[in-house]
Amino acid sequence: MPSSSSRSRVPVRRSPRPAPRSATVATPPRERPPAVPFAVVFGFLLTAEVLYLGYLLWEPDPGVDRFLVVPLLLAAATAIGSVLVLTGRRWGWAVLALSALLPLVALLVLVFLLGALGGGGEMWAGVLLLVGPLATLVLALRRPVREWCGAGRARRSAEGRRGGGSAR
Repeated sequence: MPSSSSRSRVPVRRSPRPAPRSATVATPPRERPPAVPFAVVFGFLLTAEVLYLGYLLWEPDPGVDRFLVVPLLLAAATAIGSVLVLTGRRWGWAVLALSALLPLVALLVLVFLLGALGGGGEMWAGVLLLVGPLATLVLALRRPVREWCGAGRARRSAEGRRGGGSAR
């Protein structure tokens, strides 16, 4: 009587080369995470805040000087970072996060200085202005935003790195 085993005793012959990858399989488009639009909106809010602070520097003495160049460059970097995050470009989250750090630190110093000098109303206005840089920084550093901007994707194939020669 023949064997009732469902497995064959003849080993399956496999090729040492990997199977060719099919180029016809289309990857579905990535869906934008819900945190990305919020990061962009707060980035543009931060741009408006930095431009307002630049206006406050410009108002007493209208003219372009080195104190006005810093807020203009910072506002441009924040706007560029917001657009990069919106389009999902690589390192857009880093540009947005770095452009949120300087206004955050500057406003924190201003709030502590006004608090130490007893400027109650002005201090609370500075605390209110802290919402833009803080929210932008927190949202830009979230994992969905970083992955949307490409820093979370693998840079190598699943098989790992393969050299030109044989490993034997």
